[in-house]
Amino acid sequence: MSAARYKLHGDVAVITLDNPPVNGLGMELRAGIVAGLEKAGSDAKVKAIVITGSGKAFSGGADIKEFNTPKMLAEPSLHSVIRAIEASNKPVIAAINGTVMGGGLELALGCHFRVAVSGVQVALPEVKIGLLPGAGGTQRLPRVIGVEHALNMIVSGAAVPSDMFKGSKLFDEMISGDVVAGALAFAKKVVSEKRGLPLVRNLKVSHPNAEGFFMVAKNTVTAMAGPFPAPLKCIEAVKAAITSKNFDEGLARERDLFSELINTPEGKALRHAFFGERAASKIPDVPEGQKTRTIKSAAVIGAGTMGGGIAMNFANAGIPVSVLEMKQEALDKGLSIIRKNYESSVKKGKLKPEALEQRMALLKPTLKYEDLKDADIVIEAVFEDMAVKKTVFETLDKVMKKGAILASNTSTLDLDKIATFTKRPADVIGLHFFSPANVMRLLEVVRGKKTGKDVLATAMQLAKTIKKFPVVAGVCDGFIGNRMIHEYGRESQVLMMEGALPQQVDKALEKWGMAMGPFRMGDLAGLDVGWYIRKRHYAEDPKAPRAAVADKVCELGRYGQKTGKGWYSYKPGDRTAYPDPEVEKIILEASAAAGIARRKISDEEIVERLVFALVNEGARILEEGIALRASDIDMVYLNGYGFPLHRGGPMHYADQVGLYNVARSMRRFAANKLSDPKFWKPAKLVEKLAAEGSTFAAIDAAKAAKPKRK
Repeated sequence: MSAARYKLHGDVAVITLDNPPVNGLGMELRAGIVAGLEKAGSDAKVKAIVITGSGKAFSGGADIKEFNTPKMLAEPSLHSVIRAIEASNKPVIAAINGTVMGGGLELALGCHFRVAVSGVQVALPEVKIGLLPGAGGTQRLPRVIGVEHALNMIVSGAAVPSDMFKGSKLFDEMISGDVVAGALAFAKKVVSEKRGLPLVRNLKVSHPNAEGFFMVAKNTVTAMAGPFPAPLKCIEAVKAAITSKNFDEGLARERDLFSELINTPEGKALRHAFFGERAASKIPDVPEGQKTRTIKSAAVIGAGTMGGGIAMNFANAGIPVSVLEMKQEALDKGLSIIRKNYESSVKKGKLKPEALEQRMALLKPTLKYEDLKDADIVIEAVFEDMAVKKTVFETLDKVMKKGAILASNTSTLDLDKIATFTKRPADVIGLHFFSPANVMRLLEVVRGKKTGKDVLATAMQLAKTIKKFPVVAGVCDGFIGNRMIHEYGRESQVLMMEGALPQQVDKALEKWGMAMGPFRMGDLAGLDVGWYIRKRHYAEDPKAPRAAVADKVCELGRYGQKTGKGWYSYKPGDRTAYPDPEVEKIILEASAAAGIARRKISDEEIVERLVFALVNEGARILEEGIALRASDIDMVYLNGYGFPLHRGGPMHYADQVGLYNVARSMRRFAANKLSDPKFWKPAKLVEKLAAEGSTFAAIDAAKAAKPKRK
């Protein structure tokens, strides 16, 4: 069944792109467009053809459902569709509504004429997934809006409003009112005035100082592009529009550059992140139409750094939020910090003064649990101690109205146990925000054994309302992110005992692409947090391996940036991490006491051991069903832990290295006297996939192909 609808309006044929939600140019739609063109071309009554989009978009470009499938490459390709339009013996008018992006814009540029309504969003965003426009966009766009505007759009991938191009050759006419009615009137005018069949490909394109312009552009983009090759390839493609002998030669250069990009590891990582973000919202046993609970008001327990940040998220979204503290002094301090955060945004021009007061007015400070009783959701952000959580949830169970969601911001504790402190475990869920909670995008949504499907669906929906990126996790110590970071941190301690100092470990990881190495990250988060968790682990398992150096550093009151000393030392008002001789002395003494002959460790070994520590624990998390898919683990690390985007996340990176090679490295690490051989035994899933020559991505794809359970 064609995804393109064909209808005659007098002597004008209208082809409507109908592939919701954004009229992605899938194979059926491409074929439908060509069929419509042929039908109109052979009908003597038809004088002109209008192509438009259904719903709120002309076309958002490629159909993402077809990525990595045979349909994506099947004919007619978008190039073939555009050739069919250009070959039409009757004028083809693109009637553009809502959104025109990527291949949708390239399709419109292939038409003889283009009309649009005001406010249309126009973009060629391919650079954001590591590619460049591959159906003539880099050759046609400069011909209608000029080289500089076109290059800026293509290199940035940003959307711009159609009004910006009023009067340019991109749009022949701006339409007021219904775009189809306006396009039909325009079509009749084109026919009556005998405007012919103009093609964008035939327009001349030039720049008064092309060589100098592209040199400056290359230097500027090189500094901004980082490890990603696509922006520079975009410059080469646009330059070809000017320097090529003719349009077809420029088009061939564009296709060559596109082919060079399609298999780059950076491009694959960007596309993995693109699809991973969309997959994260899909929960196999929760139907898409699952009924959710209404959230019109919220409450947060704790006005500290985390609680205050969480409260700001609700205020930012226009949701009234009560903030509870036990003491007036703590409450006043918390509200003061929130105000200072907003004032900082005002100074930077990110927030208007009136918006500051509107958001502060949504915050309702209180010292009484009773004042929370009517909230639709309450989130506790108190000390990470089970006894404290018990007191809080027992109180909430008594106070909160029926149907209220009871959420914990715990980062490591057993949510199922927390749920037992209430008589309504189906209402209990984990919402693990990342610090600073008003800035960090990631939200781990922890699903307990008895968490209701409607509660889970509500949490996922709410996350988007407060502009967070939610990833579902099961219950275990540390969930996804912190459980993995525990092993990452543990291995960094082993490396330190063997011969690498904190600054070498951090520099190796940061050079590789991590936002911060493990030691600088620890200082930022606060070393006392990890120390408290370790002491809990020691109490639960007396045989648990000790982090002797880390414990000693904490015993000296070195908790990181907040105390001016941690793994590094810090100067007042300066967050620069300075290597500290006192820490080096502690490390060397600990190595000597353990009888370890320190050795030189390469940066490559540091990176491999720490990243593969994440991978092995991630594989175990998948085996246990704590994460729904490998890409969810990657999304956690890309959005919450500073993992480099161009690496795609730890699980994607392992796929690129090859799981056979990963498993071999792990067995080599297991032979290291200081490493834990039990930990470094490759996870069963790693062994299985390595033996089969398969990948984590293949496991995800197999899961996605299964019918969704009701």
